[in-house]
Amino acid sequence: MSRASVLLVLFFCIALAFASPVQRGNATVEALDKRITHVGRGTWYNPSVGEGNCGYWDSDSSPVVAISKARYDANGGENCNQWIQITNTANGKTAFGKTRDSCESCDTSSLDMSPGLFKEISTLATGEITISWHFMAAGWSP
Repeated sequence: MSRASVLLVLFFCIALAFASPVQRGNATVEALDKRITHVGRGTWYNPSVGEGNCGYWDSDSSPVVAISKARYDANGGENCNQWIQITNTANGKTAFGKTRDSCESCDTSSLDMSPGLFKEISTLATGEITISWHFMAAGWSP
């Protein structure tokens, strides 16, 4: 192998090392997850009954969201205080909620919303709706 070939291989190895994602604990997949639009079930809950998994006390009128416990555990709560854009797929209404809790009964594509937030996109009597949603960039605020 010639010297030029060795240098070329070395250059590509170094370039690949710089191109790989930087990992913060288990957060690499979840940090990229904000670019993915999920479609799932939207429900509502009463956050005023206790402290959320993120360590905050919120009112029922606060625009807060509980993500699935599996998603919360997978990234060690890294999404706490991250905003989510939520759209009711039936009527196109959109709202923003802040991640403050986890939801035991939610699958990874579903969200549980405070009554105040749920009412921005549907009626409480509906109870369950189909939603599309995605995480906003860390630090973003409406």
